[in-house]
Amino acid sequence: MSKKRDTVVYELYDNRKKVYIGITDDPIRREQEHKDEGKNFKSMKVVTPKLKNESAIEREEQMIEIYQKNHNGRMPRYNKKK
Repeated sequence: MSKKRDTVVYELYDNRKKVYIGITDDPIRREQEHKDEGKNFKSMKVVTPKLKNESAIEREEQMIEIYQKNHNGRMPRYNKKK
């Protein structure tokens, strides 16, 4: 049996500055969780179609890697190094 495609990659923005890259199967819930955690951001953008969880994790990692390459090795403000 194949796994469901129910996970998306999303980005949080503070105006035009990307401050977080993550994955979720429920963007509305996850956006509220980030607000409850005190993250300062203005908008959330879903940037992929629904993917299998493993594919979403891979895409998230790729997007963080690209961000780092374009920002002298820095992570988005709210992403933590693994």
